[in-house]
Amino acid sequence: MPQGKPRQIKMVGFMQAQNCSIAPGSWRHPANMMDFLTPEYFQRIGRVLEEGKFHLAFFDDRLAMPDIFTDDHREAVENGIRVVKMDPISILTAIGMATKRLGLGATYSTTYYEPFHVARLFATLDLMTKGRAAWNVVTSLNSSEAGNFGRTEHLAHDERYERADEFVEVVLGHWDSWEDGALIMDKASGRFADGSKVHALRHQGKYFSSRGPLSVPRSPQGHPVLIQAGQSGRGRQFAGRWGELIFVVYPNLAAGKAQYAALKQAVADAGRDPASVNVAPACYVCVAETRAAAEEKREYIRALAKPIDALVLLSEALNFDFGSKDLDSEFTDEELKRISWTGFRDRVVMLSGKANPTVRDFVHFSGRGTIGEFPIFCGTPQDVADQMEEWFTTPACDGFVLAATHTPGAFEDFTRYVVPELQRRGLYHQDYAGDTLRENLGLPKPAAGDWRLVKPRSAA
Repeated sequence: MPQGKPRQIKMVGFMQAQNCSIAPGSWRHPANMMDFLTPEYFQRIGRVLEEGKFHLAFFDDRLAMPDIFTDDHREAVENGIRVVKMDPISILTAIGMATKRLGLGATYSTTYYEPFHVARLFATLDLMTKGRAAWNVVTSLNSSEAGNFGRTEHLAHDERYERADEFVEVVLGHWDSWEDGALIMDKASGRFADGSKVHALRHQGKYFSSRGPLSVPRSPQGHPVLIQAGQSGRGRQFAGRWGELIFVVYPNLAAGKAQYAALKQAVADAGRDPASVNVAPACYVCVAETRAAAEEKREYIRALAKPIDALVLLSEALNFDFGSKDLDSEFTDEELKRISWTGFRDRVVMLSGKANPTVRDFVHFSGRGTIGEFPIFCGTPQDVADQMEEWFTTPACDGFVLAATHTPGAFEDFTRYVVPELQRRGLYHQDYAGDTLRENLGLPKPAAGDWRLVKPRSAA
């Protein structure tokens, strides 16, 4: 951030390439649009986000239909529990054609793709959107995803991150293939590019070998922004090393303050400037002209959830069949070790106060399948702005990832009611700072090789 410039909230629209938002009950809302199999659906949302000066439209992703609950997909399909999972890159391209400044981010796995493919895919998206692309680096979650890619089981937690570290190194190495100024395109001389400014990678490592050079020149922002969501243990180290925008889930403000400080410290431990990394927790917003009307909206949306939603999504996220235990049956130590998302597990243990939570505890304290999964800012525009300002100035975050209670209405309400109030307080930008995502996030354009200055995990 430039010296002397006041901090302002970074805003991300949390999207899904599917039939609902991250809240599976959202598709049941009478105002939820149902043309999600068309480009117009996503372009409509993109235009709303850009009208609200959101920095980024971000797509979460999974590489399998939810089918771990009772080892079957039918309950998920029958109830529409996040079962449509289209590839987000095609959708981001469609949104990019309908917008000019909105950043465009998508999740792509380091466990089931190859570095060269990811490097080329996101570098191309970055060029086609004139420097607005971002890659959310994930290691994937469950055995269903492994099965779709011909694997018998999902890799162990720490090994996924070891592999991911090398994966990101290879991708960044490929993004360095073309120096700025390599393209000449002189028709008179017939010289297209300076061959001395295009470099092969020739990477040989523990998990990957990749020759290069990448066949895609650099974009106006240098290379795509890196998003990460590591929040505890090995994942936090990974986020501290690579994340430029870090997504988190905080159960409350007090926990948020502590975890925000820990993430910033992880960035510093990696030899990077903590002020250059934006941390954004997920949230819901229910806003209306009066507090009573906003609370009525919230309770109506809560009532759209079904008990099956939570059990199906917990099974998917934690790689454990929640249909195999009674609601009041405790998890054994061995069963807790088998849960793949350790940060999620640790959060439920903390909030429940139990070393061995029950299935019911996981449902209740995670809020999975309902809008209770994230903090809910509810009330008038002034109420919501007050709550967001408290989180931002405490500080517990640098911005927010807004999940939709229904689409596009949740994003329309935020743009109409909350953005003007935050702008009035000087907490939210009046307009985009530039044309690229890096400009709008206040990030410098990286020079080739900058990433190599970051301490590797063993040196952090």
